[in-house]
Amino acid sequence: MKYLSTRGKIEPIGFKDAVMMGLATDGGLILPEEIPAIDQKTLAAWRNLSYCDLAFEIISLYADDIPPAVLRELIERSYATFRHPETTPLVQKDGVYILELFHGPTLAFKDVALQLLGNLFEYLLKERGERLNILGATSGDTGSAAIAGVRGKENINIFILHPHLKTSPIQARQMTTVLDANVHNIAVKGTFDDCQGIVKSLFNDLEFKKEYSLGAVNSINWARVLAQVVYYFYAWGRLPQDREVTFAVPTGNFGDIFAGYVAKRMGLPVQKLLLATNENNILSRFVKEGDYSLGTVVQTVSPSMDIQLASNFERYLYFLYDEESGRVRDAFCALEKDGRIVFTDEELARVQEEFSTASVGEQETIDTIAEFYKKTGYLLDPHTAVGVRAAQTQVTDGSAAVCLATAHPAKFGEAVERGIGFPPPLPPELAALESLPTRCEVMDPDQEGVKRFLMEKAGSV
Repeated sequence: MKYLSTRGKIEPIGFKDAVMMGLATDGGLILPEEIPAIDQKTLAAWRNLSYCDLAFEIISLYADDIPPAVLRELIERSYATFRHPETTPLVQKDGVYILELFHGPTLAFKDVALQLLGNLFEYLLKERGERLNILGATSGDTGSAAIAGVRGKENINIFILHPHLKTSPIQARQMTTVLDANVHNIAVKGTFDDCQGIVKSLFNDLEFKKEYSLGAVNSINWARVLAQVVYYFYAWGRLPQDREVTFAVPTGNFGDIFAGYVAKRMGLPVQKLLLATNENNILSRFVKEGDYSLGTVVQTVSPSMDIQLASNFERYLYFLYDEESGRVRDAFCALEKDGRIVFTDEELARVQEEFSTASVGEQETIDTIAEFYKKTGYLLDPHTAVGVRAAQTQVTDGSAAVCLATAHPAKFGEAVERGIGFPPPLPPELAALESLPTRCEVMDPDQEGVKRFLMEKAGSV
């Protein structure tokens, strides 16, 4: 399996090089040259596999330059850290299925990918005798999951940017209470888009990227998306066999739902991918109207979705444009110049064949938390609530609605309390954060300042 860039300016590379490159050196995102097609016989054989066995079957299709025994060990070690024996269990509540993705070390879906990516990095660095400085931006959960994946690992430093005072308090403490010497938190006085912009700019400084051996943990890293493909197949395998499925995916950066799109292209029988957004609804506007125009970020009770510039959107554009990398480059030139990408009626029709969408407001989110708890006794975090409300209003074709539960409700206690009238109980690992010391650097949204900080802490590799 070889990999290329959405912008078409790199030579084909293997999976291991794709993991280490992160963002392609031409500024694009890395994708496999082809998506493997899975036949019905294979699908049937996969239906009842354990999570680790299924992950091995899927990931090995894309990672054929890692010895099978090594890959299996990496996968098993990654998911041994999860609290639930099924890793991502599926539960049914009030007519919808909830795919619980929050049983990892930081109680968020990002653990599914980042536990594996941390182990991949450690394996590849040891194999190559190299060091790595990981640089990432987070709207809340990616940072803590990435830190948990690499803290204390040899030959790795990690630098995580998050928007200052714009994550939940628990999300911030999950990052800043990790005091390992290889962990560096930077709180940027701005938005997630400011953080993401700084990270992308530093990756696009190819001389700096090479000298300081920068690696990516954001969903710009293909391994992140690949790991998330697995749980779509796993959820489908736990549904009644006669049910078609619609996946409701709360998303701001398009990574989680793009993993579902990859699963569908592989052959997973998905009726629809339901893209659920909060008030930061650029992706919903795109699906409904073909309007991909940048707006101002609105701060909401679902902060991990408070994003305008969705980095993984470029991967989908590559397929929408029939894998014409020149059109992708032109689209992003237009976005940088005009703040928008324009689509034809034919392109919009193709988008709407794959996706449906709903934008869920703040009060609707709180009301959904309240109503769902009253009916079922089940607590939704505010991101999952966005997905559940979207499913309740949009899935009317009789298909099974699977809502991706992206975080434990205790991570967003204030929002949950607004819905149910009292704070959710804290798991012991979250309760313990309150008494721990923290370390964090607060900085202006200045690329040069972040660059100087990284150079000071990391040293050239």
